[in-house]
Amino acid sequence: MSTGSRFERAQLVDIGVNFHSAQLVPLTDQLLMRARAANVSQILATGTSVASSRLALELARANPGTVFATAGVHPHGAKSYDPSAFRELTELWACPEVVAVGECGLDYNRNFSTPQAQRMAFEQQLSMAVETGKPLFLHCRDAFTDFHDMLAPVIADGARGVVHCFTGNRVEAEAFLAMGLDIGITGWVTDLQRGQALREALPAIPLDRLHLETDAPYLFPKNAEKRRGHNEPANLPWVAASVAELIGRDVNEVIRACSSNSRRMFDLPGN
Repeated sequence: MSTGSRFERAQLVDIGVNFHSAQLVPLTDQLLMRARAANVSQILATGTSVASSRLALELARANPGTVFATAGVHPHGAKSYDPSAFRELTELWACPEVVAVGECGLDYNRNFSTPQAQRMAFEQQLSMAVETGKPLFLHCRDAFTDFHDMLAPVIADGARGVVHCFTGNRVEAEAFLAMGLDIGITGWVTDLQRGQALREALPAIPLDRLHLETDAPYLFPKNAEKRRGHNEPANLPWVAASVAELIGRDVNEVIRACSSNSRRMFDLPGN
């Protein structure tokens, strides 16, 4: 069954697309056209460095009302986070098209930047989320304890946000929810092997705390009918379909709820 027949009424919000990826850069116009055809009406372009955050802002300005930007430094690039990067990001966070601080967080899986450098960059970005009032777009991999401990005081100070591309288990999901954070779900949930812990955790996440995302070009949904060499926003309905199946809800109900959550979290038009 095609995505068009299954999801014809519900408008989706994709909260995470890496348009700056080498796989996607030459295809921006095509990606946006196919996204519209799949009822993906709003997209967050993810900033993972100063340079990619600038590109995300440019894309948002070129596509007002459809594309919005995040600005931040991913933990992999924390080693390059210096006073100059902080100044440039501060300027980006002041722009209305930039709707979130991040992608930021901790990633101890391969430690492309040292844990110390990651924590320093994360701490400054957490502080700026409190100062700007913009939500956090968060990344956590193999760093749950430090991540949770660093977030706790800023959440107490009023910060909010989404744990992007959540791939953890039920205990971790419940801990983030208890802090007041929302959860972003990608095509990882369609992976019957690697995604089993997430699939088991999903029913414990309230529908009003869920967001949908592709994290394109990564994490192609395994339930999609057609495959390209990369993931893209047009595949978001398949993530929604898997979520709906796992929590026993109608897919259009899931899409409407998740889209409403994302518009509210990131202050997007339409809610």
